[in-house]
Amino acid sequence: MDTFGKKIAALRKGRKMSQGELAKELNTSTSVIGRYERDEMSPSIEVAKKLAKILTTTVGYLLGETEQENVFKSPEMLRRFNEIEHMEPSDREHVLFAIDAMIQKIKLRSITHP
Repeated sequence: MDTFGKKIAALRKGRKMSQGELAKELNTSTSVIGRYERDEMSPSIEVAKKLAKILTTTVGYLLGETEQENVFKSPEMLRRFNEIEHMEPSDREHVLFAIDAMIQKIKLRSITHP
């Protein structure tokens, strides 16, 4: 698993940004960006949020909570997850059970019918 710093560096390079360009957008110095990328220093929560926004990802991805850099960037998916999160626990359990069943069915179908 990549570290916070490696993820920042990879996302920055993937967007063909220099450390200087990222530093300018973040209103900091190039040396601070270098320290983040080498995992010598950790940003505050507010700075991590700004980094995620600039690099078009999520704080969860940067922190290693998910390995997908943009899983919650889709407004439709985020809206659905928020709706599920606000359901009564028993309703949420039923919805998640149904989603899990559909995912499993699709996975099995792709294995048996490649």
